[in-house]
Amino acid sequence: MGTAGAQENEKVALITGAGIGIGRGIAKVLAEKGYRLALTYRSSEEDIRKVEEDISHIYGKAPLIIQSDLTIREEAESVVKKTVEELGRIDLLVNNAGVGNHSILTEMDEDDIDTTINLDYRAPMLLSKYAVKEMIAHHIPGNIIFITSSRGERAYPKDSIYGGMKAALIRSAQSLALECAPYGIRVNCVAPGATVIRLNQNAEEEPLGKKIPLGRIGTPSDIGEAIAWLSSNAASYITGINLRIDGGLILPGMPEDTSPEAGYGWGMVKEE
Repeated sequence: MGTAGAQENEKVALITGAGIGIGRGIAKVLAEKGYRLALTYRSSEEDIRKVEEDISHIYGKAPLIIQSDLTIREEAESVVKKTVEELGRIDLLVNNAGVGNHSILTEMDEDDIDTTINLDYRAPMLLSKYAVKEMIAHHIPGNIIFITSSRGERAYPKDSIYGGMKAALIRSAQSLALECAPYGIRVNCVAPGATVIRLNQNAEEEPLGKKIPLGRIGTPSDIGEAIAWLSSNAASYITGINLRIDGGLILPGMPEDTSPEAGYGWGMVKEE
């Protein structure tokens, strides 16, 4: 365990939606890289406490756990403020929390549309607003990362709201990157493709993996490692990009029907 002075110099990452899936994987990778962590969750305390226990046990540094409903506008400022108050600074914001809404627009409930827009777009933009203000105030050349999606680049049916919000983040990140560049703050997007999110999933056994050029679907650590690199000095000349982490999923424009009847259109599928 380090001294209080050493802790003050450690980088701090705020990760939203860190209790499950991709957020959990990002948290574990960044803990391994030496970040102190602030992790938000909305509803499942059991899941976030398991993440807290793992990180505390393996790395000896308990993360700050923040319960927050980011669909509420005021919560964004509160989360950033609590992170800075408790951990002293913020170097990296990973806007991961989100909700899928895969329905035909004419059949969507209007409250569900509002929830998706508020959580998937408004919340990350507000969190970024307050995180950037803290970085500027403390002269920290930090990083803002938006978790987008391959759906932000490729159109699917039943995806006008979710995919639309991911596309909006990609475009907004470009403008924010220009605004933040004079302060040495970099803004980028990381776009997962198909990724395992449940503990009982195996990336090499999921049927969709046979449709992907690299032969499997993604893992949360794939996303975490990309974020760790993109936020490091090794990527210090990169800002305003959308880094797709999808194993080549959308390159050939292949259909994603995994039924045997659909066949397998990619020509490099590994033999069983």
